[in-house]
Amino acid sequence: MTQENSTSLSLLQRIRTGDNSGWSHVVDLYSPLIYHWCQRWGVEHSDADDVAQEVFHAAAQGIGTFRREREGDTFRGWLRGITRHKVTAYWRSRGNNPASLGGSEVWQRLQEIPERDAPEDEAEAAQFSALYHRAVRLLQSEFEQRTWLAFWRTTVDEQPAVAVATELGMSANAVRMAKSRVLHRLREELGDLVE
Repeated sequence: MTQENSTSLSLLQRIRTGDNSGWSHVVDLYSPLIYHWCQRWGVEHSDADDVAQEVFHAAAQGIGTFRREREGDTFRGWLRGITRHKVTAYWRSRGNNPASLGGSEVWQRLQEIPERDAPEDEAEAAQFSALYHRAVRLLQSEFEQRTWLAFWRTTVDEQPAVAVATELGMSANAVRMAKSRVLHRLREELGDLVE
C-alpha cells in the first residue's frame, strides 16, 4: 500500500520500520489470540507469557519477510505459523524434563495443529472477533463521538442508518458517510493486519 499524500502510515508499514508504538498496538491486538493458541496447543499457562514473548521477538526480527503473495496470506496466519513453531520448540525443550508431558501424545497434538489460518472452534472464532473489536477500538479516539457512534451502531450493532440517524440527530446520509470514513480509516491503518 503506497500513499504518498497520507499523513499516517499503516500500522504494518510502521512496524516494518521498527516503530515502537506500532509494535505496542500489534502486541495489544494479538496477545490474546497467541495466548489462546498456546493454551489450545497445550502450553501451560505459566509458560504462555514466555512463548508469546518469543513469538513477538521472532515477528519483530522477521517482519521484513512477511509477504502477501498468495490469496489467503494474512498477518494473522503468519503470526500463527510463528506461534506454531515456538510451541513446537517449547515442547521439544520440555521433552527432556521428566515432569513434563511428552512423547507421542504431545507429538500427536502438534500434528493436529492446522497449517491454515482458520478458526478451529467457537472459542477461536470468538478470539478472532475480539481481535477485530480491539483493532477497531485502536482508532476510536481519532473520531468525534457522534461519528464513531454512527459507525458503531450501523456496523457492529447492525442497526439501519435511518434508525441510527434518528437516534443521533443526524441525516441518514450523514450516518452512511460517517460509517464510510471510519471504515476507510480502519482499512488504511489496519487492513493488512486484521484481514
